Amino acid sequence: MAYRTDIATFGVLGAGVIGGGWACRALAAGCDVLAWDPAPQAETRLRAQVERAWPALERRGLSAGASPERLNFVARLEDCAAADFIQESAPETLALKRELHHRIDAAAAETVIIASSTSGLLPSEFYQDVRHPQRCVVGHPFNPVYLLPLVEVLGGRDTAPQALDAAQRIYAALGMRPLRVRREVPGFIADRLLEALWREALHLVNDGVATTGEIDDAIRFGAGLRWAFMGTFQTYTLAGGEAGMRHFLKQFGPALQLPWTRLPAPELSEALIDQVVDGCARQLGQRSIAELERYRDDCLIGVMEAVAAAKRKHGLQAHE
Repeated sequence: MAYRTDIATFGVLGAGVIGGGWACRALAAGCDVLAWDPAPQAETRLRAQVERAWPALERRGLSAGASPERLNFVARLEDCAAADFIQESAPETLALKRELHHRIDAAAAETVIIASSTSGLLPSEFYQDVRHPQRCVVGHPFNPVYLLPLVEVLGGRDTAPQALDAAQRIYAALGMRPLRVRREVPGFIADRLLEALWREALHLVNDGVATTGEIDDAIRFGAGLRWAFMGTFQTYTLAGGEAGMRHFLKQFGPALQLPWTRLPAPELSEALIDQVVDGCARQLGQRSIAELERYRDDCLIGVMEAVAAAKRKHGLQAHE
């Protein structure tokens, strides 16, 4: 099967934070967008999200023909079947995803890739009732979708390799960095790593070791700065000095046996919830969520520009 990879119209099923982010990225790439969401005021919220994101997208760089005016909100899910590529971003409910994929698969041409933004549900489970499971993939992005390039791509037991290849080409054309996940595993790659950090952070709050703000400071003034351009394995390779990773594992490997971590999540008691919510409110201060989003977007673009400049200086490719 030859799947469509030249995407003129991008379909969005579910227009919340993630689906809206996909709409923003597709619009910035010069695509027409067909968006559907049954929630009240969904169109109003989506257009407001596009308006808020557009200054950051202009700074990042727009493709020829890019315009918010190319966003079309449709009345029926099946209306999105006219798109050349369809991305579902509904809530993480298995029954709901099964229903949506059954409906859109029945309506869309067989050559159209249908993708899901799920952050952990397995594709083999929610694609099992469709007629054409071979064209169904997962494309798991990260918020804000319109700026962060990573998208994890994987298939279910019946997904055709050609569909995965086509999806990767489509995402790359949208300016993304597709990461092929080799096996179906709950949480995929990035979220499994993030969830481990999140569980440890909740334990530190619950045990009175640190506030939410102090934990965030430990990340943003430390490892977080390195993570923008160098992952965990490269970071620890440098920590081993000239001998690299082998020396690092020999010197620090025994610490892995120490009871530093508490990977099972703590009970989300009302007291812990209050501590986390109150701490985050203090961090937010007088700023609105929209103001914090603009600050985040400016910081992300600044970091990405700085990393890109350093790569050019050192003769590295953008994907390295």
